[in-house]
Amino acid sequence: MKYICVLLMMLVSSSVWAEDPPPADAPAKPKVVYFGFDPDIVTNYVTAGQKSLGYVRVTMELMIKDEKFLPLIEHHEPMILDAIVGVFGKEGEATVKSLTGREEVRIKILKKLNEITKKETGAELIQDVLFTKYLYQ
Repeated sequence: MKYICVLLMMLVSSSVWAEDPPPADAPAKPKVVYFGFDPDIVTNYVTAGQKSLGYVRVTMELMIKDEKFLPLIEHHEPMILDAIVGVFGKEGEATVKSLTGREEVRIKILKKLNEITKKETGAELIQDVLFTKYLYQ
């Protein structure tokens, strides 16, 4: 009897939680995809006193708003990399080495990349920028 009650509860709960499939004429829901750079991005930043250059090595993933935009991102990869290197090159040592500065750099990169993609394609294609490795010297 105990097993029948458990089975009955499972059947009832599965039918309650089951989702109806979307109608055939409904627009497709955007599918977020990620785009990574290979190899890692290695570039310089300005050190204190500006007598030498430090370097930063980042592994970065771009969160693309929809998988249909992936070919556009791949096509514009050289321009995107140039923009990322440009943002790091303007930052000082204190910004690059601090946690709050790292977040500021991430936001600057996101804004710059969306500015570029909007200019080139007519749409902001990037939802977010993620650092998966962040090393500096």
